[in-house]
Amino acid sequence: MATTRPRPAVLNLTDRAQARVADLMAKAPDGALGVKLSTPRRGCSGLAYSVDYVTEAKPFDEAIATPGGTLYIDGASVLYLVGSRMDWVEDDFTAGFVFDNPNAKGACGCGESFTV
Repeated sequence: MATTRPRPAVLNLTDRAQARVADLMAKAPDGALGVKLSTPRRGCSGLAYSVDYVTEAKPFDEAIATPGGTLYIDGASVLYLVGSRMDWVEDDFTAGFVFDNPNAKGACGCGESFTV
């Protein structure tokens, strides 16, 4: 009998990332179901991370329940993100989501985009 490996998580969120999703959902516009992560073609390396409010779940979107709300992952972006870690980082000069993506083969110098 063949054994199957457990399916890896598409994305693991740190406690700080989950807290930021909760903060975003507390301020969400009417009709927002959650926030959505996608990887549109943009930047000097080809793909970028984008997080926006979502008002409609698409059939192939991956949904990750967090204590403060649902994080959706665009169905077309799932393969680029499998096994990634999403964190929220703030310091005196910047704040934003940071990704540790094992699928990324390279990134631009500013860290805004990546290639797989």
